Amino acid sequence: MLNLNGITVRLGGRTIIDDATAKLPPRGRIGLIGRNGAGKTTLVKVIASQLDPDGGSVDMPRGARLGYIAQEAPHGEATPFQTVLDADLERAALLAESETSHDPDRLGEVYERLMAIDAYTAPSRAAQILVGLGFDETMQHSPLDSFSGGWKMRVALASLLFSQPDVLLLDEPSNHLDLEAVLWLEDFLKSYPATILLVSHERDFLNNVVDHILHLERGKLTLYPGGYDAFERQRAERQAQIASARAKQQAQREHLQEYIAKNSARASTAKQAQSRQKALAKMQPIAELLDDPTLTFDFPNPDELRPPLITLDLATVGYGEKPILKRLNLRIDPDDRIALLGRNGNGKTTLARLLAAQLTPMEGTMNASGKMRIGYFTQYQVEELERDETPLQHMTSLMKGASQGAVRGQLGRFGFSGQKATTEVGKLSGGERARLALALITRDAPHMLILDEPTNHLDVDAREALIQALNEYTGTVILVSHDRHMLEMTADRLVLVDNGTASEFDGSLDDYIAFVLSKDSSAGGKGESKAARKEARRAAAEARDKSQALGKRVKELEAKLAKLTAQRTAVDAAMFDSATAEASLAKLSMTDLMKRRAELTTQIDATEAEWLEANGELEGIAA
Repeated sequence: MLNLNGITVRLGGRTIIDDATAKLPPRGRIGLIGRNGAGKTTLVKVIASQLDPDGGSVDMPRGARLGYIAQEAPHGEATPFQTVLDADLERAALLAESETSHDPDRLGEVYERLMAIDAYTAPSRAAQILVGLGFDETMQHSPLDSFSGGWKMRVALASLLFSQPDVLLLDEPSNHLDLEAVLWLEDFLKSYPATILLVSHERDFLNNVVDHILHLERGKLTLYPGGYDAFERQRAERQAQIASARAKQQAQREHLQEYIAKNSARASTAKQAQSRQKALAKMQPIAELLDDPTLTFDFPNPDELRPPLITLDLATVGYGEKPILKRLNLRIDPDDRIALLGRNGNGKTTLARLLAAQLTPMEGTMNASGKMRIGYFTQYQVEELERDETPLQHMTSLMKGASQGAVRGQLGRFGFSGQKATTEVGKLSGGERARLALALITRDAPHMLILDEPTNHLDVDAREALIQALNEYTGTVILVSHDRHMLEMTADRLVLVDNGTASEFDGSLDDYIAFVLSKDSSAGGKGESKAARKEARRAAAEARDKSQALGKRVKELEAKLAKLTAQRTAVDAAMFDSATAEASLAKLSMTDLMKRRAELTTQIDATEAEWLEANGELEGIAA
C-alpha cells in the first residue's frame, strides 16, 4: 500500500500540489496523468524522497524498496550488460561474500539466498531486458560512453527493471523508446509483480498496462478505476455533472439576487432578504471547466500541387561514404498520410532527412516538385529555441517582411496570443515549446509536414488536439512516432524501414504489432499459413516445457553444489583445527579427511560441469 497524505508543494511562491491525498491499491498499476505543468514529476520526486514537500507525508510498507530513474544517465567504460547486472546490489554483495567467506554456516545462508533471488539466472534476465529495449549482442558489450543520451537512458531503464523494486516509479519511460521497445516494455509491465506508478501521456500504453488512473488537476488527486478510456468516460460524466450543477447554482443565485433586490426595502420581508443574502454569500462557486489554450493547433493549408510530390528511384542515402538505406523506391502524393515504422537506428530519421532535402541521394534519383514547401519538425528544434527570446521575436525573425498582424495570426493558430506571445521561451513548458516549434515550421503553409516524434512533450489532451489538427490539414504528413493512437488516427500508409531499405508494409498497424511481437521477420508483415502458426505454437510449447525442466534442474544442481561446497568447507575447518570441527569429522584421521576432501572436490567439479551445461542450454532457449 502506498498512501499520499495531504501532500503540498510550493515552488517559486506558487502552490503546485495542494493537500493532495490518495490511497493506492497494493500491487496496483497506477497511471499518473495530468496536463503539462500540473506537477506530475514534482509528485513523483516527492514519493521518491528527492523533494521534500511543504506539507503532508508519503507512507509505504516498512522495508519496501522503491525504484526511480535518476536524472543523470549512466556513463563511463562499463558496458550496458555489466551496468544492468550491477543494479542488483544484493546479488553483487552476496556473490562477493561467497568468494571471501570461510564460515560454512554463513556460506550456506549465502547460497540459499542466492538461489532464492535467482542469482544464477541473472545474466540471462539482464540480457533479455536489454534485448527487449533494443540492444543487440554487440551493443550490450560496448562502453556506455559510445552511446547517445537516449540509449544511455534505456540502460538506466533496464537497470531499474532488472532490480525489481517493490514500488516502481516510471516518469515518461517511453520517451526514449521506439514503438518496438514500447511494445516490449508494455508486455513486461503487465506481468510486473509489484506496485507501479507510471507517468505517461500515451493512451494505448496506459490502456494496456494500468488498472487505475490517478488524475492530478489543480493540485488535487482523484483515483479512477480502469485504464485511460475508462477514466475519460468517468471524467466526461463528472464534467457533465459539474456543468449541470453550475447551471442549477447559477439559476439559484439569480433567483436569490432577484428576491433580495425586490424585498430588502420592505419591512415585512427585510429579514427574509437578509437571510437569503447570507445564503448567497455562503454559496461556494463550482469550479468552471478549464478552457486551455495549450490545446490549440491549427495548421495552415497549402495551395494545391500536382502529384507526385516526391519520387525515389533506387536511391541510396547515408552519411559521408557510409550508406544507411539502399534501393529506395517510393512515391509520395498530396494528401498522403505515411507512418515510418522500424526500430531506432534502422534509418527512419535518415529517410525523413532525405525527404526534407537535408540529405541528397548517394546513388539513384530523387525527384521533387520545385514548388513544394516542407515543414520538418524534430526534437532538436525544440531544444535549440533561444530561451531568452519570446515567441513573437522568434516568429518575426523568420517571417521577414510580414506584418505584425500576420506574425501574431500565425502564433495565434498555436495558442500564443496576448501575453503568451511575449513570454520568454525559457519560461514556457516543454509542451508550449513544442507548439512554438510547430508554429515556426508551418509559417509558410507547407505542402508536406515531416514530424519526427512530435508528441514527446505533449500531454494526452494536447495529443488529441494535434491529431485533430493533422486530420484537418490538407497537405501531406510523414510521421515518425511511438504513439500508436496517433499512428492509428492519422496514417493510412505504413512504410517499414528495416534491413537497410524502406518498403510498403502490407497490413494494418495491428498487423505490424503482431509482426513485431512474433519476432518473425521472414513474414514481412504478411499472414503465416495455418500450418506454420500451428508449428510455431508447438515449438513454443516444447521450448517452454524444456525451459521449465532445465530451470528446475539448474536449481537442483545449485542446491547440490551449495551443499557439497559447505561440506568441503567443514572438512577444511576440521583439517585446520579438530577441536572446533563437527563431531562426525573430529573422529576422522588426517588421511581420512584428505580422502573425504578429494571425494567432495570430484563431486563438486562434476556438479559444476553439469550446472554449466544445463545453464548454458537454459540461456540458449531464453535468447
